[in-house]
Amino acid sequence: MNLVGIGYDIHAFASPEAQRKLILGGVEIAHPVGLDGHSDADVLCHAIADAVLGAIGEADIGHHFPNTDPSLRGMSSLEIVRRSAALVAQQGGRIINIDSTLLSEAPKIAPHLTAMRENLAAALGLSPQRVGIKATTNERLGSIGRKEGIAAMAVASVEI
Repeated sequence: MNLVGIGYDIHAFASPEAQRKLILGGVEIAHPVGLDGHSDADVLCHAIADAVLGAIGEADIGHHFPNTDPSLRGMSSLEIVRRSAALVAQQGGRIINIDSTLLSEAPKIAPHLTAMRENLAAALGLSPQRVGIKATTNERLGSIGRKEGIAAMAVASVEI
């Protein structure tokens, strides 16, 4: 049986005083500010993890990785993706592919796509060719367009 799940996440940029690193797809990207969040706030990983979990009918990452758990503070979101993929395997399934989109006015994502694909593919147990990542702006509309944060959406195909 083929199953599909979707995921979405959005994080605001942290204040410069917070000195957070910007992490997307497990890649540290040079930018004046990082995203605010309990983990490393990697919106791409969060959207992908939610898509994977949704495909197998599991609760979202907020349930599996609650921001009230102090042991998860600063956690690498690639680990969230790894653990989500492990739940698929525990149910006798396998992830077929991922497709995702980052929505951001800045920074430029294209120079980092290969490294992101490789990181995510390793965390998911896939070849990089099975991990699609695209980036687009929000045409200066809304909070993303005002450079207040970054959002991501993803679709996961899972076979059980």
